[in-house]
Amino acid sequence: MERGLIQVYTGDGKGKTTASIGLGIRAVGRGFKVYMVQFLKETDTGELHTLKNIENFKVFRFQSSDKFFWTLNEEEKKVLAKEMKKAYEFVVDVLENKKCDVLILDEIMAAIHSKMYTVEDVLKLIEIKPKEIELVLTGRSAPQEIIEKADLVTEMKAIKHPFERGIPARYGIEY
Repeated sequence: MERGLIQVYTGDGKGKTTASIGLGIRAVGRGFKVYMVQFLKETDTGELHTLKNIENFKVFRFQSSDKFFWTLNEEEKKVLAKEMKKAYEFVVDVLENKKCDVLILDEIMAAIHSKMYTVEDVLKLIEIKPKEIELVLTGRSAPQEIIEKADLVTEMKAIKHPFERGIPARYGIEY
């Protein structure tokens, strides 16, 4: 890729991860290598079953616990912090060594809001991004500093959601 840009998918609506995966599949279809690092996600989701069969689309997860962040006790948060440090080091290595054409940092905003990373940590990743790599950042409430650095920002806005009517997340649709 001659020129990789910075994309942000944010907002309180559904579809940020789905959009980034769609972009990644499109890129693979054109011969690009895609890496997706998922932050604060460890549960089994349907897309993982498909993506593992796509040769040039690799998903990396570093979290060992399948609990939501807000349910972790202090010891579990310490373990998670070590895992997130490894994830960050992995991302730095991927960028510095140009290991892929498209790098998706899924739920990186959640990692910021959970205090696993600072905004400055993520801005550093943007800073070291080689010009050839497309960088995609997802998650609710993207900080203004990251939005300003991005070339494209899409906000998913919740208008109506079945959860509001008591319909829980559905197998094969939401996960």
